[in-house]
Amino acid sequence: MIKPNLNIKLFFLIKIFFIYIIFFLKTYADTSINKPALVFLGEDGAPVKIKVYSSLTCPHCADFHINVVPKIKKNYIDSGKVQLIFIDFPLDQAGFNAAKLLHCLDEKKKIAFLDLIYKNQHRWTSGSNLSEINNNLKNIVNDLGITSTQFDKCLNNEDIADKIINNRITGHKKYSINSTPTIIINEKKFEGSASFKNIRKKIDKII
Repeated sequence: MIKPNLNIKLFFLIKIFFIYIIFFLKTYADTSINKPALVFLGEDGAPVKIKVYSSLTCPHCADFHINVVPKIKKNYIDSGKVQLIFIDFPLDQAGFNAAKLLHCLDEKKKIAFLDLIYKNQHRWTSGSNLSEINNNLKNIVNDLGITSTQFDKCLNNEDIADKIINNRITGHKKYSINSTPTIIINEKKFEGSASFKNIRKKIDKII
């Protein structure tokens, strides 16, 4: 009588164990999928972390990305002193759509996407309506391997849209962001002109 009871108990324990493992793996996988993916340059261990809240249709954001980011990279990121984190804060539907495309890309292509989008901002934002702007955007991102079908699918991806909106809401609540680019250095909102000279002074005070 004892042996069968032990076998039955062992059977149910094993069954419960596997159910738990399956549940854990599913939960972990779902969390990984839904977790907002950060777009960044630099190491996690960098003593200075700079968050850049920006809209891909914002001319000042384009100027910052084209003229300031390379200098920060050369002087601080490459030496492990700074990590630069790019966070979406779209100001309009065109910027929102471009941000969706960013998060549909492979991790290795995201910085290249930002470089391409900002350098060609005047080209793809020049349409007279959203449909024309989307077509301009579609032609530009084709160079990164995004097909027309993938483009349309990405723009209709509700999970990605929710992540972008949530990041925007969080940024507004946490840092009172109302314009772009807004720079956050080690969790403190940077005030003043976002020139390399000014940001450099702030970084040097920290390190």
